[in-house]
Amino acid sequence: MVDTCGVLIDEIGYDRLSATMIAHRAGVTIGSLHQFFPDKRAVAQALALRAVDAYARQLQDRFARDGLTHWWDGVGAGIDEYIVLYRAVPGIRIVHRDDVVVGARAPDADPGDGDAIAAQLTRALTARFAVADPGRLHVALDVAVAVCAALVRFAFRRQPGGDERVLTEAKEFVQACLRHHLSLAESAAAAPSARNEGRRR
Repeated sequence: MVDTCGVLIDEIGYDRLSATMIAHRAGVTIGSLHQFFPDKRAVAQALALRAVDAYARQLQDRFARDGLTHWWDGVGAGIDEYIVLYRAVPGIRIVHRDDVVVGARAPDADPGDGDAIAAQLTRALTARFAVADPGRLHVALDVAVAVCAALVRFAFRRQPGGDERVLTEAKEFVQACLRHHLSLAESAAAAPSARNEGRRR
């Protein structure tokens, strides 16, 4: 039913979708669907949550096998895997919007996590690299992912497989945004050390 929901969203959009359509295409009764999902929104949220879980696994695999030496390598990998998700998962281009997937997160997730993709990328980067201020990174990634997602959607509207020029612009934007935030965080972290060094002298 979840897979069927994604296919139908790609075909007709989320607004025109109904739980009855999902059940009919999936070959189940509407009663069977309602045993698992109260409405179409719940099915779309399940699709989004499953996609986020897949993204997290792909990101972990990418970080494990690739020789990432800098935080930007990790961010680039995160964007690449997000684009793979867009190309591979039916319906994700539409359901990865706040008005559709709000609440589509793991039961134990912190409500303050913001965008689920940004949360996964923050965890991966913090685990792999020496990030001075993970909280600041998370906020920066929330902003960057929101803009990047809009640019990725635009790229896929321009070309079915994604306009590579727009996707490149999206990567460059995120790089510039995060470089600014992380350089500020690194400067703030370095300042107390510099003051302490001055006192010792």
